[in-house]
Amino acid sequence: MIYADVIIIGGGAAGFFTAINAAERNPELKIIILERGKEVLTKVKVSGGGRCNVTHAEFLPKELTQNYPRGEKELLGPFHSFMTGDTIGWFSKRGVELKIEEDGRMFPVSDSSQTIIDCFVSETERLGIEVLKGQAVKVINKQDEFWNIETASETFSAEKLVVATGSNPKIWKLLEGLDHTIIPPVPSLFTFNIDDERIKNLPGISTEASVKVLNKNAKTILESEGPLLITHWGVSGPAILKLSAWGARLLEPTNYHFSIQVNWLLDALKEDTSEMLKDLKVQLAKKTVLKNAQFDLPKRLWQSLVTASGISETLTWADISKEQIVALASQLTESRFNVHGKSTFKEEFVTAGGIELKEVDFKTFASKKHKNLYFAGEVLNIDAITGGFNFQNAWTGGFIAAQSVAD
Repeated sequence: MIYADVIIIGGGAAGFFTAINAAERNPELKIIILERGKEVLTKVKVSGGGRCNVTHAEFLPKELTQNYPRGEKELLGPFHSFMTGDTIGWFSKRGVELKIEEDGRMFPVSDSSQTIIDCFVSETERLGIEVLKGQAVKVINKQDEFWNIETASETFSAEKLVVATGSNPKIWKLLEGLDHTIIPPVPSLFTFNIDDERIKNLPGISTEASVKVLNKNAKTILESEGPLLITHWGVSGPAILKLSAWGARLLEPTNYHFSIQVNWLLDALKEDTSEMLKDLKVQLAKKTVLKNAQFDLPKRLWQSLVTASGISETLTWADISKEQIVALASQLTESRFNVHGKSTFKEEFVTAGGIELKEVDFKTFASKKHKNLYFAGEVLNIDAITGGFNFQNAWTGGFIAAQSVAD
């Protein structure tokens, strides 16, 4: 039996952040991190394409919460205690400077996730935190005032337990055994698979668009706007990933078979677009429709939509018919696509699901069911859109849980 004051299950972002902050606050504590794998911080390593998207440059708590399809209400209080500015300061104090990119995402200046990993590892060494790898937890139970944790090779005992295991079904099962409710996990960040002639030969094209998810009656159930990226398998980009996050629970029952409607002109109406096309019929009379891209659309996308409207490559603007104008306006503002499946977005395997949020005290990140049991990160039913928000949840939860266990 190995004894500690605090045991943290999970050697990821939330687990390390909790351990380091608890040890700083109370250097007397014996803290052990148990990691099931051979490596720690594996998700940190691959995040943001290996650059680690540490957080997002949003500095108002209320605005920040609006990036969390699950957890929006619960995180408002915690973000008043620790959020983006605190994260930047925390890393800066340890020699890791962050930079803001145009879209608001924040990365280490080094552009390498290894900088974050090295920071965490050196801090645990400096503070005397034990990090034990290859320790998959099999049993969690409570005897008297102590938590007992059994792995394949060892038994641990501690007064305080922090669970920071992310989306780990085996740990969720153990927590169910402790009377916690687990919301079943479903994928949260994914791209849409579409097989359609209009976009088949356009991978790599990115443009601003607004996108709606339609139900069987063609009514809008979700919408977003932003950069849309055409890929080899369909569509991706922030506009799509926002829909996947907010629609995680709605889209799963359809087995990811549904329709979307894309407005390539953002908020332009079909009728107004028809009028603009009629003006172009006069202004560009002698030019061919296909070769003269309009509305700042990428040339190849314009050509594909023109072809889909039944307009031949030699047709001039002067000769375009009323029906063709209506068809083109429709393609530009109401392109319908059938989605048949999803693909994981890079290595961002984020899921919606986890511990029912009503069973957690968000002033301390403590369990309402058991004394001295705490949670941080994605083990909770909290998830965010892409852009550094999932890590910010890990830092905030880890920081507040650390204060709770250290006091």
